[in-house]
Amino acid sequence: MRHATVTPNGDRIRWVELPGAGPARLYLHGLGSSSPVYFAAAAAHPLLTGRRSLLLDLLGFGISDRPADFGYTLEEHADAVAAALDEAGLAGVEVVGHSMGGAVGIVLAHRHPRLVSNLLLVDSNLDPVPPVSRPGSSAIAAYTEEEFLAEGWRRTEHRVGPFWWATMRLAGREALYRSAVHLARATVPTMRELLLGLDLPRTFLHPVADGEPAGADGLREAGVELVAIPDCGHNIMIDNPEAFAAAAAAALARRPAAA
Repeated sequence: MRHATVTPNGDRIRWVELPGAGPARLYLHGLGSSSPVYFAAAAAHPLLTGRRSLLLDLLGFGISDRPADFGYTLEEHADAVAAALDEAGLAGVEVVGHSMGGAVGIVLAHRHPRLVSNLLLVDSNLDPVPPVSRPGSSAIAAYTEEEFLAEGWRRTEHRVGPFWWATMRLAGREALYRSAVHLARATVPTMRELLLGLDLPRTFLHPVADGEPAGADGLREAGVELVAIPDCGHNIMIDNPEAFAAAAAAALARRPAAA
């Protein structure tokens, strides 16, 4: 395990690092998750081994610090990750981001382009989401922060089920709530708009059962490769690790188009 100080108050992001060759590979988890838990099997797959790999927990989640005075916007998450990469002496990393981690990866590539050379989005958030009752960021965002801290936390435990709760319970409560609110609200411009404007290889993995993501034609026209993965739900790398590894290896082998 390694760490980097990423705020003026000394708060630390931590990650599990696997040794290997460059360019380094950065794995970013989704809301309430943890990269070492969700990506360990993928990073150890024979198709994906051999690279220096950072299974990083965003500030507020997993093994990283959980400051209550941090804003937890997608921009602040991305800047904290950038500070960690700088302290690790890395640039031009390949980013693999699941769900909210993909949204953070998009913002990271937009705000710190020297740090990212390839972007693999795993069923990631691209657009604002209205508050709804189903599990996820939109359900948490339906509370006020005071309501969530007082009682929404426990209600969320019953709503998301034991698998997701295994890592969600490690999150700082303020971190979980504020990250969910900002993820549901999206960035301005949206993550989709930022993604369309990036000049680097970009791939979006999605479950076959869900159909193509909204705005698929526009994504393709901008050079984003869409890959449908069978026999999986939202947690593609866990539900179908073989298909995920094959698709990820192909995506991460992509190189920028010649000028």
